[in-house]
Amino acid sequence: MNKTRIILLFFILNFLFLPISFAEIIKKIEIKGNTRISDETILMFSRINEGQNIDNTELNEIIKNLYNSNFFKDVSVKFKNSIISINVEEAPLIKDIKISGIKAEKIKKIIKDSLILKPRGSYNNFFLSEEKKIIQSKLKSAGYYFSKIDPFIELLDDNMVSIDYRIELGEKSKIGKISFIGDKVYKDNKLRSILVSEEYRFWKFISGKKFLQEELIEIDKRLLKNFYLNKGYYNVEINTSFAKLINKNEFELIFNINANNKIYFGDMKVILPNDFDEENYKDLRKLLDDLKDEPYSLYSVDKILDKIDLITTSEEFKSSNAYAEQNIISDRLNINFVVEKSKTFFIEKINIFGNNVTRESVIRNQLEIDEGDPYNEILAKKSENNLKNLNFFKNVKTNIINGQNQNSKIINYEIEEKPTGEITAGAGVGTDGGSLFFGVRENNYLGKGVSVDVNVTLAADSLKGNYSITNPNFQNSDKSIFFNIRAEETDKLKDFGYKSNKTGFAVGTSFEYLKDFNLGFSTSSFIEKMETDSTASASQKRQAGNYFDTFFKFSFDYDKRNQRFKTSDGFISNYSIDIPIISDNNTLTNTYNYKVYNEFFDNNITSFSLSLAAANSITNDDVKLSERLFIPSKRLRGFESGKIGPKDGEDFIGGNYSATFNAQTNIPRIFQNFQNLDAVLFFDAGSLWGVDYDSTLNDGAKLRSSVGIGVDWFTVVGPLNFTLSEVITKEDNDITESFRFNLGTTF
Repeated sequence: MNKTRIILLFFILNFLFLPISFAEIIKKIEIKGNTRISDETILMFSRINEGQNIDNTELNEIIKNLYNSNFFKDVSVKFKNSIISINVEEAPLIKDIKISGIKAEKIKKIIKDSLILKPRGSYNNFFLSEEKKIIQSKLKSAGYYFSKIDPFIELLDDNMVSIDYRIELGEKSKIGKISFIGDKVYKDNKLRSILVSEEYRFWKFISGKKFLQEELIEIDKRLLKNFYLNKGYYNVEINTSFAKLINKNEFELIFNINANNKIYFGDMKVILPNDFDEENYKDLRKLLDDLKDEPYSLYSVDKILDKIDLITTSEEFKSSNAYAEQNIISDRLNINFVVEKSKTFFIEKINIFGNNVTRESVIRNQLEIDEGDPYNEILAKKSENNLKNLNFFKNVKTNIINGQNQNSKIINYEIEEKPTGEITAGAGVGTDGGSLFFGVRENNYLGKGVSVDVNVTLAADSLKGNYSITNPNFQNSDKSIFFNIRAEETDKLKDFGYKSNKTGFAVGTSFEYLKDFNLGFSTSSFIEKMETDSTASASQKRQAGNYFDTFFKFSFDYDKRNQRFKTSDGFISNYSIDIPIISDNNTLTNTYNYKVYNEFFDNNITSFSLSLAAANSITNDDVKLSERLFIPSKRLRGFESGKIGPKDGEDFIGGNYSATFNAQTNIPRIFQNFQNLDAVLFFDAGSLWGVDYDSTLNDGAKLRSSVGIGVDWFTVVGPLNFTLSEVITKEDNDITESFRFNLGTTF
């Protein structure tokens, strides 16, 4: 027993004193092999000095530290007779880095920005291999999945090298097919309409959305997730897999969706600090009560948080933070919206980095906070979301750091810009004939946040060209202004007895006057040439000639839809009036449109809409043929477009008044096993009446109505929709149409 204790004590003492027994003092440091890098720099990286103790562990640290500097190809360290000898072989210096085989400067920039090795830096084999992987990843993100990268290293004099990345891009990978698998609840047809990406077809020579790009796929996933979240699927899971090669250079893009159970709002409360006024949150609590037992919606949660933000900042004037505590019990989601006071900090400075194109004023206009304001986390997050919603930037990051004193903060917004221009082209064919469309659009012209749009549309009976400029925040006023120039030719001689050539411009503004309530004011001036044919009546022929008209327009929009795209709940109400300022006919036009949406059961969206219009001369002149009212075919199915109402001889001349009512609901049970087919039932009713220039003509005031079924089918070419209608009521002169179709595609 005593012998065991002695042995154990010996080992413990030996272990404790082992480092000390090998530690020695450095009396001298010798450095050899360096030509470019100074002794002082090597000493700095090695972290040793004469006079300090050193042991075997620290010798290894010296080697590690020098290798980590990336300045050396080889390092050896010896310690003998209190002298440390450091022998180094310097890594070659990079003279330049070339990228061969790529012409597009945009792709070259993507590669250069991601390089680890830099000119005038040290060459490293490990970094070269890592850099090759990074370039491969960046090219995949840009859609080049079959690129080949061959780094060529040229040895130069004076221990220097030149790097040449020889790249074969290959063809850009395309999306041959988009599929959805898993417990997705909704049909492929509906889900595909949400995506930005689209399937490749040989005629799509303009669209960039047909290429397999990770950036677009991430956007698609976010759009799909938001769609499901707004439908009540709180626990939805969305994954993608595009590893399936189905054709040469074509992939199948597969979205694996697990919707999980539908979740409904349960008990929701607002928890406030003791010194907050409960009365300010009375309306919010009513909103929470109204939402109880409704399907969960991300839109509703954001609306609640926005309301909390508005109340807290406008009524309480406190630095605060709001967040949601969520707890699921069965299929009910209970939420506590917690508002807590945060320590008062002031914003010392706001820095913006990465905006090479976008002007700083455009970015700062989107910020809800400013330098000198109390820091508010709600507003800081909202500012970041505002920047993302501009759609000018690929990435937006917010970094908050301490200021010069303990009560201040500095906010750094780091942004990565992306292309903001687009070229679009499309074609369509249908019952009314064919059409072609071409447009060029820039959403951030010269970095000013200004939108410029030029487009041309050619249809069976018209040719329209439009050039428009829109500034969404004119001089930081939160008011949008626009200016557009239009030229159009409309040839309706065959069916309506006239032909019109119209050229002019419009300028106006719109802004949010109250929450969800927008006002718009604009003025327009047009020169118009009106022609009639030999078969026209004497009254119609009198309207032939040249006109100059100037109108002032008021518009009022009240929009309470839950979302503008794929609306499922809420309503939109719009009223506009065109007042003649300079005109030969002085036509005053009033228009009102209302549409309400409701989701009565799963996968069902039902809508009701009402449209009213009146066009009359305030000086009792005849309303021009081109200013008379017609009912479009989408509002009165079962009748040929424009071919109802008053008639002068063989020509349908439109009316002074129009009214339509539409009811439509989709039928999820029909075509349930067909992923690309959806069906709707509809009822349309309407009337078009009034002939101001000839009281002897029948004014066509009888009600027209129809019922029918519509089918939306996503074909290989593009979306096809057709309707089968049965007319219920009509007038003798009306021309009915039991079948109508439209097929469209983009290039």
